[in-house]
Amino acid sequence: MNVVAEPSFRESVDLMFNRAAALMDLSPGLEQKIRVCNATYTVRFGVRLRGKIETFVGYRAVHSEHMEPVKGGIRYAPNVHQDEVEALAALMTYKCALVETPFGGSKGGLCIDPRQYDEHELEQITRRFAYELIKRDLIHPSQNVPAPDMGTGEREMAWIADQYARMNTTDINARACVTGKPLHGGGISGRVEATGRGVQYALREFFRHPEDVAKAGLSGTLDGKRIIVQGLGNVGYHAALFLSQEDGARITTVIERDGAIVDPEGVDIPALRDWIAKHGGVRDCPFGTYVEDGAALLEAECDILIPAALEGVINLTNAARIQAPLIIEAANGPITAGADEILRRKGAVVIPDLYANAGGVTVSYFEWVKNLSHIRFGRMQRRSEEAHYQLLVDELERLSADKGLGWELSPDFKRKYMQGASELDLVRSGLDDTMRTAYQSMREVWHSREEVSDLRVAAYMVAIERVARSYRSKGL
Repeated sequence: MNVVAEPSFRESVDLMFNRAAALMDLSPGLEQKIRVCNATYTVRFGVRLRGKIETFVGYRAVHSEHMEPVKGGIRYAPNVHQDEVEALAALMTYKCALVETPFGGSKGGLCIDPRQYDEHELEQITRRFAYELIKRDLIHPSQNVPAPDMGTGEREMAWIADQYARMNTTDINARACVTGKPLHGGGISGRVEATGRGVQYALREFFRHPEDVAKAGLSGTLDGKRIIVQGLGNVGYHAALFLSQEDGARITTVIERDGAIVDPEGVDIPALRDWIAKHGGVRDCPFGTYVEDGAALLEAECDILIPAALEGVINLTNAARIQAPLIIEAANGPITAGADEILRRKGAVVIPDLYANAGGVTVSYFEWVKNLSHIRFGRMQRRSEEAHYQLLVDELERLSADKGLGWELSPDFKRKYMQGASELDLVRSGLDDTMRTAYQSMREVWHSREEVSDLRVAAYMVAIERVARSYRSKGL
């Protein structure tokens, strides 16, 4: 096939939107209002580094303000451009609507290779970028709340939060201006793992429905399933770790930018992660067999493929050769619109990014609520729960002694039962509930309407309808 025919990332998002909208009863005006990006701010700013002024280009796109604040990460990458940021902002709108977080969609990006700068230089650049956005209310607890994305993390979010607080010294909710902060800086337990944990919960929910599993030509549970993970960054690492350690899946291949590691018995994910951190890649890694052409292994035989890095890695050039019967998009837009059509014709089931990648924004929502309420989740009720559980255990043991039954509760049961929910427990519970509920809303459309052939269209239809309802309630 001709590579020239490949749609761009933004075109892919629009094409997927159009497929869903064509099956819905929307007025042309409302459909257009939901599709378009409301505004994009481009900033060019200078920072003095290494004795000279260096100019950087950054973006903040706001796709939809049907709910505010708008939400979306900030990515640092050398190839960031306006179309990509606007496509990601649109995805955020639909993603937030699908998982019912009360946000509109936004996204930010800075054209920079963060590996070319030391920590102090990155802080200078980040603070200046944040300053440019903050003074235009493009970072604000009630208007626009960024989060980490590719190339950024807790450290950058802490710098942004501090910059906002410096510029808004009397704002009591200043910490809520950004999510994904470190725990000691107003963050929340479970945020770092959130997107990868969401991928795990999404797969668990999928495998709770034998009818859906059968559509992918699979059976049984996650136990023993062979998984290929492309990208062992934050999302790919946590997804691979939890699926292998908690669900019995085998991560047979990990693909990175300098090659891949293959082990049919299961790659040691923590060991591989440590190796990559020390050596910058997987080359010469002793934990499995090294394959130089890692991208080719996207086409290898497996049960589940998890693209967890860049957009467009499955495209018109390789889609026909993809063997995975089940693909879950842990990254944003890893499958182009053209490739998606090929995969559908082949009968592959795709769990779309709109849903699978939503763990991050869900836990970001919990962090934002925590910052606004100014109290850690579980602080008020945890010990009260433990005291109630203790009363029940004591009463059971008293009855056993009085009646001479001779049984006693095992110490391990008592320890687990009497432990009140921590913040991490509550975050994971909330995320699990969100992923289950969102899947069921997609699944209902997928199975109830004959013309809906796949989960992606179902996800878009659910999301678009919720955005439409919000606009209608505003009188549009």
